Amino acid sequence: MPTNAELFARAQHVIPGGVNSPVRAFGSVGGTPPYLVSGNGALLTDAEGTEYVDLVGSWGPMILGHAEATVVNAVSEAAAHSLSFGAPHEGEIRLAELVIDRVPAVEKIRMVNSGTEATMSALRLARGFTGRDLIVKFAGCYHGHVDSLLAEAGSGVATFSLPGSAGVTDPTAAETLVLPYGDREAVREAFAEHGERIAAVITEGAPCNMGVIDPGDFNAFLLDEAHAAGALLIVDEVLTGFRASATGAHGLDGVVPDLVTFGKVIGGGMPVGAFGGRADIMERLSPLGPVYQAGTLSGNPLATAAGIATLSQLDDALYAQLNDSATTLISAFDDALSAEGVPHSINRFGTLFSVFFTDRDVRCYEDAKSQDTDAFARFFHAMLAQGIYMPPSAFEAYFVSRAHTPDILERIIAALPAAAKAAASPKG
Repeated sequence: MPTNAELFARAQHVIPGGVNSPVRAFGSVGGTPPYLVSGNGALLTDAEGTEYVDLVGSWGPMILGHAEATVVNAVSEAAAHSLSFGAPHEGEIRLAELVIDRVPAVEKIRMVNSGTEATMSALRLARGFTGRDLIVKFAGCYHGHVDSLLAEAGSGVATFSLPGSAGVTDPTAAETLVLPYGDREAVREAFAEHGERIAAVITEGAPCNMGVIDPGDFNAFLLDEAHAAGALLIVDEVLTGFRASATGAHGLDGVVPDLVTFGKVIGGGMPVGAFGGRADIMERLSPLGPVYQAGTLSGNPLATAAGIATLSQLDDALYAQLNDSATTLISAFDDALSAEGVPHSINRFGTLFSVFFTDRDVRCYEDAKSQDTDAFARFFHAMLAQGIYMPPSAFEAYFVSRAHTPDILERIIAALPAAAKAAASPKG
């Protein structure tokens, strides 16, 4: 049986950095990532046979837990008919109907293969619908690895952005205005200066990629400002959709945006994304309109089967349990870190929460960056050593599932005192 270290070394010979998504390399916390071989409910097992309680949930989609029987059976049944048609089938209609029934903003929807693809397509549609070219985004909000959104803020409040990644050209980055999250005056200034060129504002339903930040009424403000200037509001619910609440961010702030992007939960763990919104906007897509978008595997029968089987089980009882579990864990994290005098703050949005290793009130990316990432790394490894698999970055959300039963929560809680002690001391 190969060890985790042996597998990681082997991977680095054939995969850049040994991983297919950067955070998996444990670069921000150090050490060797466990190579997972199975998941069951809230538990994971790695290549060495070590068992972990999972607080990542594949970054959100495993809301029912790993290898949930209904989902597995649905995928198996779909696979028996074909892995892919590249043609219409009823499953994609059923999944679309489920989303439209749940999310007031979505009148029509199109399936794609990832959250990044959903965001990319929504931006193209917004530009095609408005005839404008600029997009407003916020520092610390992540919308997938779309070139124009991999950008850093310039020197001024509403200056054109610079590339945030090699391979992104200056002209592409300049299509995006990057503003401080939550800064209303910056938004007003951006529209005052560039309003006639702004196609859309894009924001996460609640920021989760700098850690969780409750937007309050910021999304409502963005909707008003965008519409006053003839622009659209795109709410990225790839992470918050069907996760923060039964109707995502809408269920918590009531905002009905023009376009919404989905991923994660909508595919029940299969590679899938979607974007939807007002019918008049969506009908600008080919073959009805001039905005082209396509995908060979879009609406894949296995992905739609998993999505249907997942969404069909997301009832009020489930969200009540997730909220209770989040409340229990937030209290336990707070108690353990407070007992050791570790500076921290905890943010929550619906069922999602983040622990920041700073005593600063975290309301934006700059606040999030003020935390002690070394203390987090010590905390992370102390939890991992006790069989608790947390997000391997200080800037992420924590995820609970239906499978996080009271006994599972107790395993997490039992590990917290030692981890807090490790966080408090550079020597662990």
